[in-house]
Amino acid sequence: MRRRSVLPSHHDDMEKGGGKPASSRLCFLATLCAMFWVLIFYFHFAVVSNEPAVSAAQATGVRIDRSRIHIPELDGASRVDVPLAPPARASEPPPPPPVARPKETETETETETETEAEAEEEHAAQVRREEAPPKVAAPYPFERALKTAENKSDPCGGRYIYVHDLPPRFNEDMLRDCEKLSVWTNMCRFMSNDGLGPPLGNEEGVFSNTGWYGTNQFSVDVIFGNRMKQYECLTKDSSIAAAVFVPFYAGFDVARYLWGYNTTTRDAASLDLVEWLMKKPEWSVMGGRDHFLVAGRITWDFRRLTDEESDWGSKLLFLPAAKNMSMLVVESSPWNSNDFGIPYPTYFHPAKDADVFLWQDRMRSLERPWLFSFAGAPRPGDPMSIRGQLIDQCRSSSVCKLLECDLGESKCHSPSTIMKMFQSSLFCLQPQGDSYTRRSAFDSMLAGCIPVFFHPGSAYVQYTWHLPKNYTRYSVFIPEDDVRSRNASIEERLKSIHPDVIKQMREEVINLIPKVIYADPRSKLETLKDAFDVSVEAIINKVTKLRRDIIAGQEDKDFIEENSWKYSLLEDGQRTIGPHEWDPFFSKPKDKGGDSSGSSAESAKNSWKSEQRGHS
Repeated sequence: MRRRSVLPSHHDDMEKGGGKPASSRLCFLATLCAMFWVLIFYFHFAVVSNEPAVSAAQATGVRIDRSRIHIPELDGASRVDVPLAPPARASEPPPPPPVARPKETETETETETETEAEAEEEHAAQVRREEAPPKVAAPYPFERALKTAENKSDPCGGRYIYVHDLPPRFNEDMLRDCEKLSVWTNMCRFMSNDGLGPPLGNEEGVFSNTGWYGTNQFSVDVIFGNRMKQYECLTKDSSIAAAVFVPFYAGFDVARYLWGYNTTTRDAASLDLVEWLMKKPEWSVMGGRDHFLVAGRITWDFRRLTDEESDWGSKLLFLPAAKNMSMLVVESSPWNSNDFGIPYPTYFHPAKDADVFLWQDRMRSLERPWLFSFAGAPRPGDPMSIRGQLIDQCRSSSVCKLLECDLGESKCHSPSTIMKMFQSSLFCLQPQGDSYTRRSAFDSMLAGCIPVFFHPGSAYVQYTWHLPKNYTRYSVFIPEDDVRSRNASIEERLKSIHPDVIKQMREEVINLIPKVIYADPRSKLETLKDAFDVSVEAIINKVTKLRRDIIAGQEDKDFIEENSWKYSLLEDGQRTIGPHEWDPFFSKPKDKGGDSSGSSAESAKNSWKSEQRGHS
């Protein structure tokens, strides 16, 4: 008997089942295929497309670095950075081709895009402006100099002076040719002892034993220059300088060519100096407004208005650049702002404080037998001069000492004779010289004699740095018109002053002595300030105030130069001027020393001749 096979053969299945086993196999394959596609779709939607951060970044336009992502490990124990390659999206259809738009639509879209871009750029710029630090104003080149004054440990803070190193043709060469500095006088002997001149003997007991010299009244250029060499706060660093000194001997320069030379020669050195200065970096800091120089002559020697050969002097003070500088002269112009009056030199040049104190004590103790005195000559050619009347009144008075100088007497040019007369007088008459001022005023104050002035231009508007603005403290004022009309008796006016008041005035004059003399340039006073110290301090204050006004935007734009004399009388802090009791003395036309084309030129010429006559 045949045993049947347990497992049917393939052929039997095909015959008995009619194709059923084939269908099962197909279903199995379909299931596998379906599972494959499910996995594919799951991977696509669950892993690749599930990137919310990236989608959000794409929506907001924020750039995200997709080169790396963090994938947690299955156990959650750690995170590692793995590179992320761009997924292959073979199942996604390609992007549709761009749709063509009408030309007008493209233009509108581009315009909108450009507008939005401009708006975004403007917004970004606004943000940058708001976030940027505020702009700081460019510092002024002189601010460092101003800040030196804040250093309390620096005794020179705010006091430094820078001195230009001028070529010697502007100063020292003139001294080497000193015999050519004057037409009638050999000035060489006056250049000895650093400009003080030859020592004066004290045979008559009029002077001190030391400190007295035969000083020429036009020697301030060299005296001041030599004092500057000893100034304790000189600096080679111009950026910390409170002021800049120009050691140009302007007075000596013009004196060489006042007679017999054309205007080109008279102006040559001044023009050369200005050209030299304007090339220096120190000039550009303030355009020369912090520069100053000294000339021991009256201002009219430097104020030639025209280029006519017959006109007097040089045009230094009218040069545009020179108008910015300050020029110290022994007589300034009431109508101009670029010159300042400093004292004429006297015969006394102490080397130490003790010399001054001894002299002051001596002037206090002197007996003064004369009520008033006058030394001078009449001016018959000048109808406005009151000298003739003063001489007449002095001659007729028993209490007046007169020293006439029109008879060729050398006594008027003798220092001992002059000083002896002043020392014996309570009051000394000081009318105008050939110009507003005269050296005699300072010689009389040195002698402790109270000056009597007849024109405010002789001292009150001249030496405001060195003398009190309240002139009644140290002097007597009698208007010229009162003398001309013979309505004023000098003797009666002076006798009417109470003795106690006279004593107070004389004490004030004696106390002023240090401020109106120039100490020996080879030394320096210990505590006292002389005329040099006062002048330098005033210049520094002037420049410092100007710098501060520039920074604060407070420069005086309403300044009237023609009224310069009024501004010099203002107290600290005052800026406004108005009518003044002295307006008639300085009204136009300028009848006395007002300009270089008329009487002032003649006055300067006469002054030069008459003052030099005593040294011939």
